[in-house]
Amino acid sequence: MDVSLQFLGAAHCVTGSKYLLTLDDHAAKHQIMVDCGLFQGLKELRLRNREPLPLTPADVDIVVLTHAHIDHTGYLPKLVRDGFRGRIFCTEPTADLLSIMLLDSAKLQEEEAAFANKKGYSKHHPAEALYTKQDVERMLPLVESVAYDAPLILLDGALTLTFREAGHILGSASVELAVQGEHQRKQLVFSGDLGRYDNPVMHDPAPVAHADVLLVESTYGDRNVRVDDPEAEVARVVNAALDRGGVLLIAAFAVGRTQTLLYYLKKLIKEGRVPQVPVYVDSPMGIRVSDLYPRHPTAHRLGHGNVFDFPGVRFVTESRESKGLNQLTGRAIIISSSGMCTGGRIVHHLFHRLSRPADMLLLIGYQAEGTRGRRLQEGETEIKMFGEQVPVRCHVEHLTGLSAHADRSELLRWLGNFKEAPKHTFIVHGEPTAAEALAHTLRQDQHWPNVTVPDYLDKAVLFEGI
Repeated sequence: MDVSLQFLGAAHCVTGSKYLLTLDDHAAKHQIMVDCGLFQGLKELRLRNREPLPLTPADVDIVVLTHAHIDHTGYLPKLVRDGFRGRIFCTEPTADLLSIMLLDSAKLQEEEAAFANKKGYSKHHPAEALYTKQDVERMLPLVESVAYDAPLILLDGALTLTFREAGHILGSASVELAVQGEHQRKQLVFSGDLGRYDNPVMHDPAPVAHADVLLVESTYGDRNVRVDDPEAEVARVVNAALDRGGVLLIAAFAVGRTQTLLYYLKKLIKEGRVPQVPVYVDSPMGIRVSDLYPRHPTAHRLGHGNVFDFPGVRFVTESRESKGLNQLTGRAIIISSSGMCTGGRIVHHLFHRLSRPADMLLLIGYQAEGTRGRRLQEGETEIKMFGEQVPVRCHVEHLTGLSAHADRSELLRWLGNFKEAPKHTFIVHGEPTAAEALAHTLRQDQHWPNVTVPDYLDKAVLFEGI
């Protein structure tokens, strides 16, 4: 059997994760896609979502998902729209998250296309959504959930799939694929997005001890972002914001960061370390995701019950109430998404609050190149929104210590579990500087052989005649 791999995304960037694994025993060819994400951020990356993939979707047998974030799953409905009818495997929490996140993604795309047609600014006439809610509904029945640490034999024994805890978000996993050839068995490991160690909400990433071929993420491959006391950092920012007398607007990812933030606020308010003020969770998706945690009590550290409820917290579902929050002038906290300020309800909050000196914007987690969050993080003094230049007069804070991604030291800690170096390691899911920094460390300091930072659409022959 010959085994090859093509990098269809997350190569020299942190979005669009897609890897095409091909097993060819000359009698039959099987194609397995690991992750199937949308490109986000820079326009040149987003344009790739409209380009045809270098494959025939109907020929793909299996899609394996590491977790539910849109940059890892958001292309799935398009794949189905174009002819994919195979099987989709993920963990049970990821399966529950998919219906929430992909239906929301389709809704946003349909709304954007309608708005573009109304305003006439699209280059395509008429503008068309990449996929619709109907495409998502056709996709969801193809999804099959698999428990952690439960090997699943596929393709008549040619492939064995095992999910391991990745600690990134609810349901996230590293993927082990054991390929059985006529003569040899080879182990491929896809790290997925690795989480933090000692996170109060998520479990630690599970150790993986062996891989012949490894794909490892490198979001923070060039720096450490861990803080000794994240609770103290959250308390510091909250108190500083409320001392200004205005509103603290927090841009938080609906999956993961919103829930971790609610955990910290609940604890800090209970302990009297921050004042009790109204806390508005203005993210319909974030609310639906939070409701999933009690359904999967073993997939996180918080156990059963209403784990995110506390005095003063209000979950905002109606659009009218969300817009009404723009009138708030006293001390309050608004948590809204998206985390990179690219879409969702956070956008209208930014439009109204960036110009208010008494308010504060808090960015938590990674801000990808080309996003509005990245521009705010880097100190832009004006941001164009809804056709207007909005001055940035509010105070902007950025806490990387709450990121859901393992930092450099934590990546190396996870990599240190391998009993021997993989025969080939590919550094993915990182901007060029971060990916190259991690590659250099593995080559020079760890003395790992064959460490590669692949380019978009690169192909690699992994094994021949196994």
